[in-house]
Amino acid sequence: MDALIQLSSVDIAVIIAYFILLGIIAYWSGFSKKNRSDNLFLANKSLGWLAIGLTMWGTNVGPSMLIANASSGYESGIVAGNFSWYAFLFIFLLAFVFAPRYLGAEVTTLPEYMGKRFGDTSRRYIAWYTVVTTLISWLGLTLFSGGIFMAQILDLPLWLCIVLLVLVSALFVITGGLKTIAYTNVFQMLLLIGVSFLLVVLALHKIGGIGSVIEATPPTYWKLFQPLEDKDFPWLAILLGYPVMGIWFWCTDQSMVQSVLGAKNLKEGQKGANFVAWLKLIDIPLFILPGILAFILLPDLSNSTDAYLSLVQAVLPVGLTGLVVVVMLAALISTIGSALNSLSTVFTMDIIKRYKPDIEQKEIKKIGRIVVLTGAILSVFLAIGISSIRGLSFFNIFQSVLGFLAPPMAAAFLSAVLWKKTSRNAVNWVLSAGTLCSLGTGLLYYGNVVFQGIHYLYVSALIFVILCLFLFLYSLFDKSDDTARLLDYRPVKVDRSVKIVWLVLILVMVMVYIIFN
Repeated sequence: MDALIQLSSVDIAVIIAYFILLGIIAYWSGFSKKNRSDNLFLANKSLGWLAIGLTMWGTNVGPSMLIANASSGYESGIVAGNFSWYAFLFIFLLAFVFAPRYLGAEVTTLPEYMGKRFGDTSRRYIAWYTVVTTLISWLGLTLFSGGIFMAQILDLPLWLCIVLLVLVSALFVITGGLKTIAYTNVFQMLLLIGVSFLLVVLALHKIGGIGSVIEATPPTYWKLFQPLEDKDFPWLAILLGYPVMGIWFWCTDQSMVQSVLGAKNLKEGQKGANFVAWLKLIDIPLFILPGILAFILLPDLSNSTDAYLSLVQAVLPVGLTGLVVVVMLAALISTIGSALNSLSTVFTMDIIKRYKPDIEQKEIKKIGRIVVLTGAILSVFLAIGISSIRGLSFFNIFQSVLGFLAPPMAAAFLSAVLWKKTSRNAVNWVLSAGTLCSLGTGLLYYGNVVFQGIHYLYVSALIFVILCLFLFLYSLFDKSDDTARLLDYRPVKVDRSVKIVWLVLILVMVMVYIIFN
């Protein structure tokens, strides 16, 4: 693949210096006596709000986000920002509804929580579901998109870029697990924010300021809610459909929630969730705005997916391009590393330990590292397989796939934490048959067999409502003796500082939605 950007010797030096510094941080966090962790998965329950927030945000920010959001900004403005800003409601649910129950149950994984709540069958369903979805969505798709980006910059074969990325990410996970990921994420995400900000500032300066940007773009580019007839982002579809993905992604996905499970205490977990919600505010100015700026500076692009790299080439001086490569590496390593760690955690704690309950901690760490290596190898083949797919819009396809994966998990977990009378049998039916029906509907939808012309978010919302109704009615009339176990959960007193930071965030979010509509 031909490189879109030529790297100078200074750029290469910057990249090498980045890897050296990152290696020092990884070694210090994973092997130094002071920081050595006995718990590969939850960092000895030692994470504070800063590390939690940056780790969650870093897991969410991948190369597909930078490229796809810039592409969306180029084509239609800030409307795709709803997938970032609307998320604050569901991060709030994580902080005040889900996290107290997860931490109160003292679990390492979310399948373990459902096992304590409903039994081993539910735990087994969710464990295998998590393993498969982590391999496909978190690892396969991320490695594919990241490999494409790196191949465009480094002029290397796609397969080699994919192998290099997964090897580096796996190395950080093996050295210290979640603690290494958290420490390196603090460095990497601050770097990502700084370089992305620099790109936006230089592009704004070249155009003549934000006033010139507004004058040069259609008014619709600055509206979060688009008309119902909009084929890509109708406001009602986002309002009804995104909550299904939001609950699943922010409240029940192991890769996203794991850093909260590793919090020192509930207060730090709730503040960490608040911090990631604040960080989601900068997604639009850092990741979507570059696409709008490229729309002005480079109006004749034949492919909007080239918007981000083309803007880099047009704006950044020689020597700073290496920083862009560093930023993409930071995003990739963060996302892939968190996903590998979550894969290892679930497989080891929810599948292996179930058959060997007396296994020692030393053996658990060894098996966990083997799972990381195995997952890394499998994800390489998945990513290379995905590279054979052609003619798909990555952003829309990825979101729609999540839309069909999300309803069963969202319905099951929401019912589990909100309603004590939820039937074990009802949950197991939703997690098994409900998942098959949801994915089957997705396949028929892509084949234009059902729901032709209807936005995928409407279909996702409909499936979610049907599953919730099934859960409610089945639980209401289920008279079997096999009742669900109830975890001892006591309401916790929320710290005053936590209330204040969340109240300020809610006021700010209400204000920005008013301003941009």
